[in-house]
Amino acid sequence: MTSSNSGLTSVVIESINRLLSEICTWDENSYSFENPRQFSDYAKRLQLVLNQFLGSSSSENSNFPPQSALTALRGLSGDLKKSVETVSVYKNKSKIYILINCISLCSSLQEHAVAISGWLALIESTLEDDPDLRKKFADLSRDMSQAEFKVTENEERVHCTLQKEGEGRQTTKAVQSAIIMDLARALGIDSKNHLELSKHINLLKADLSRSNSVSERRILFSLERIINNWSIEPDLSAQSLDTDFEDDAQITPFKNFLCPLTKEVMKDPVVLESHQTYERSAIEYWFRRCLQDGRDPTCPVTGQVLKSLEHKPNIGLAGAIEEWMNRNVDIQVKLSVNYLTQEPSPSAECIQRVLDCIYRISEEYPSSRYKVRNAGLVVLIVNLLRNSSKSIGTHLRAKALMTLLSMANDDESKKIMLEEGITRLAIHSLTGSSEKEREIAVKLLLEFSRDEAYCVKIASEKGALVLLSSMAVTLEYPALSNLAEEVLKRIEKVEDNVLHLAAAGRFEPLLCRLSEGLVCLDRFSITLLVGTDAVKIEMASMVGKMTLTNTSKEQIARKSAKILVEMLAKPDGRASSLQALNNLSSLSDNATILVDAAMLPALTGILFDSQDTSPELKELASSIISNVVSKPGHWELAVADKQGHLLQSESIVVRLLGLLSLASLQCQLSILRILVGIASSPQASGSVVSCLKSGDGIKTVIPFLEHEEVEHRIYAFRLTRVISKHMSQDLVNELRTCDKLQLLKDKLLNDQSTDSERSDAASILGNLPLSEEEVKTVLRVDMLRRTITILKDEFCSARERTTRTTSSTGEGLLCLSLHFLKNPDFEILSIVGELKLMTFFREQLVFSLKPKVKQLSALGLKYLSESGRTVIVSVDSEPQIPQGLCSSLIFMCGRRASPEPTLCPVHNAPCDTESQFCLLKSSCIKPLSDLLLPDNDTNVQIAAVEALSTLLEDTSDNLIHVVDELEQLGVVNAVLDLFTEVRTGILQERTIWMLERILRVENLNHKHALNEGLVRALVETLRHGNANAKRHAQDALTNLKQLSAIGGKSSQSSGGRR
Repeated sequence: MTSSNSGLTSVVIESINRLLSEICTWDENSYSFENPRQFSDYAKRLQLVLNQFLGSSSSENSNFPPQSALTALRGLSGDLKKSVETVSVYKNKSKIYILINCISLCSSLQEHAVAISGWLALIESTLEDDPDLRKKFADLSRDMSQAEFKVTENEERVHCTLQKEGEGRQTTKAVQSAIIMDLARALGIDSKNHLELSKHINLLKADLSRSNSVSERRILFSLERIINNWSIEPDLSAQSLDTDFEDDAQITPFKNFLCPLTKEVMKDPVVLESHQTYERSAIEYWFRRCLQDGRDPTCPVTGQVLKSLEHKPNIGLAGAIEEWMNRNVDIQVKLSVNYLTQEPSPSAECIQRVLDCIYRISEEYPSSRYKVRNAGLVVLIVNLLRNSSKSIGTHLRAKALMTLLSMANDDESKKIMLEEGITRLAIHSLTGSSEKEREIAVKLLLEFSRDEAYCVKIASEKGALVLLSSMAVTLEYPALSNLAEEVLKRIEKVEDNVLHLAAAGRFEPLLCRLSEGLVCLDRFSITLLVGTDAVKIEMASMVGKMTLTNTSKEQIARKSAKILVEMLAKPDGRASSLQALNNLSSLSDNATILVDAAMLPALTGILFDSQDTSPELKELASSIISNVVSKPGHWELAVADKQGHLLQSESIVVRLLGLLSLASLQCQLSILRILVGIASSPQASGSVVSCLKSGDGIKTVIPFLEHEEVEHRIYAFRLTRVISKHMSQDLVNELRTCDKLQLLKDKLLNDQSTDSERSDAASILGNLPLSEEEVKTVLRVDMLRRTITILKDEFCSARERTTRTTSSTGEGLLCLSLHFLKNPDFEILSIVGELKLMTFFREQLVFSLKPKVKQLSALGLKYLSESGRTVIVSVDSEPQIPQGLCSSLIFMCGRRASPEPTLCPVHNAPCDTESQFCLLKSSCIKPLSDLLLPDNDTNVQIAAVEALSTLLEDTSDNLIHVVDELEQLGVVNAVLDLFTEVRTGILQERTIWMLERILRVENLNHKHALNEGLVRALVETLRHGNANAKRHAQDALTNLKQLSAIGGKSSQSSGGRR
């Protein structure tokens, strides 16, 4: 044997000896389990035979050991090392840890024993010269290969139970008790030795301190929880009140009254074949758990495997327990009465003990509820809630309600509660501060709602249905929500509760009764009750009289619109249906729903029926229609009568006008509202205006401008304003005929008029094409001063409010002021300068948010700019005032002329820097240019272009200078951009007129000659524009020298114009 082999052999032998010594040196007391003891015995035999083998062979043979024996020794060393690791677990770890892993530990020892047996067999094959030693190796190899390492039945049961706990399965108190008993037997200690059990669990906790196993952690937590519960000794006096009365006031139960599993007094004691008595429900649950875990059921106390699951009633013990219970209940009821009736009032702690006691009696001993009732405790608890509700707090209120809820299972007790007014007390607790109190209060109402009469009582209590309805839709507390919903469903089944429910926002019962069928749901069946006409009429009447939220109106309209419309066909239900529809139509969002239900033909039939329909029904029908048409919508395309006419058709409008002078006051008002609604609709206005124009519509409406009723006047003015936008000439002719122009002015100036009347009067006057004479004689010049003063005051107020919005009255006055600026005289020009009107218009362009105000202000600037060009001609003809246009008006505005005035590029004359007739000097060009941007309204853009176009009139002798100014201010580019984006129409025509004049300037037409977008837009205008636009496009292309590129002819007049 070489020196290297010799050294290796000595290392292996030394390792084997050390490992065997480590196993063998542990005495039997070191192991609490049989398997490590058995393995230790094998290790001792192995140590002896190996010592004999190594001692005899090494001295006789220098080549010892042979190669095969050396291999076996190496393998033996490795398996012994693993065995030591397993055996050390048994020695160093806690017993509970070993029980948790006993199956894997046993398997490990079994595996190592078989492996060692194989290595021994290999060594035995090398011992041909020593039959005695060979036999010893053979015997040990055989014994170890045939060794059986087993887990005892109790250990296996505990292991299985602990593994189930590691799965996080919920366990009852009974199962927890059985687990502790099995664990104590496996540990070899008494299950009642709580201290020792706790020590073992603490040792397990130390073992698992570094464990990452979720299952092991769950087992530890479960055992800690179980031992904490188990270690609490049963309170034998728990079912008696802690009082200071006589000693025999508390009768403690005998220990054999307690179930070993639940540690509570048994109610149904049964005996097993092991002669142990348990509570029936507890032991039956334990049996089910054993069967679910795949093991034989055992007796938890003895651990005995049961041959039969039979358990017989322990009659004798049951009788003794019942006798004890009756005596104890009598004592506790008596003490409870004494406590609740004592003076002064008992403490909160005492009340809690009493309530807990009564609740326990009611729940655990239902047959004794009559004793609680006969003793008057139900009345005392109700009085406690009534008289001491605030002082006892939400916790005790919840306990009192819970006690009454339990006692409500006794019918006589329930009657007493109702007589004592428990309904109102329970409803009051629905607003309790704790969720528990509210939940029990709802449960109490649910219990009582089984009775129909009580359902009526709940519904009639103030606020009850509102509270329950709000709870039913609250998702924060799902359990509470479900309970409240169940109570409401029971209340809904009672006919008398429908109105109360609807008033609380619960419309389903009403809608069901209003529909063709009424579905009643109960716990066991579904019954279909066909609704009668009388029920429908009653329900519709309810809807008509109720005050509803917008959400409720929409909900009812969606579900009942068709039913209500169908009811209009029957005389009996017509009035109720109209009332309901009138209520629902007051929500504008319901218009589409009602129109889709074919409501309009039925309503117009009622409105225009001159024979059988009462004035009241006509008023309702007209009111509903006026509500529907208050905003543009689906009604514009809906059929409005049986002949298929639309609401804006001539047939309908003519009949409305005919009815206007014959109907009642209320009906007249509704008809005016209808006419205003359909005339204001963008889609229907044209048709309505045409009808008004063809007949005597205007003549019919004008008298209402002076109606004695305010609302009639308001809507008459509103309708006249709409008419003035579309047929102003016809309207002004009729007003002249009736001599009512002065009426409009008087209404505007009268402080007694409503804001709406003044606003509409101003708008009407502004829209009318008044003659110059009418402006002077009817409106008069002083009207301009007053108008502008009012506008300035309103504008200042709007700026201070930061909203910067102008009222409708302001818009009307602004429109009215333009009448004076179209043909101004000397006095008007003086007022313009004095009030700085151009500056005011400019500020409106900058600060106002309303497109209409911007449009009117731009038109005002247009008229002032035109007036300035007219005035400068007259000024130039008077040599005594050489300062130019604005200086010639110094006497109008009260300003002194500048000592060295500069020439204005627009007027070619000196203009004041604050001139009220020059767009350039008053800094109005840039604000007007900003209105050309794409995000502005088209009408605003048109007005801005017209105002800017006044700078480029054909009479301008300094076009080049004007265009240069416009280019510097960005107007030229703005006009170019606007033209390339604009479509065919008025704006295109106005823009190309201005563009053509700009392109007359040579440097600009050269600059833009290669602008492909501009040329393309001009070509499109030449092809598709109107006659004027085509002419201007042709001239513009000629200026750009692009006309030949599209095959056109040169303009004959372009050269002359340039």
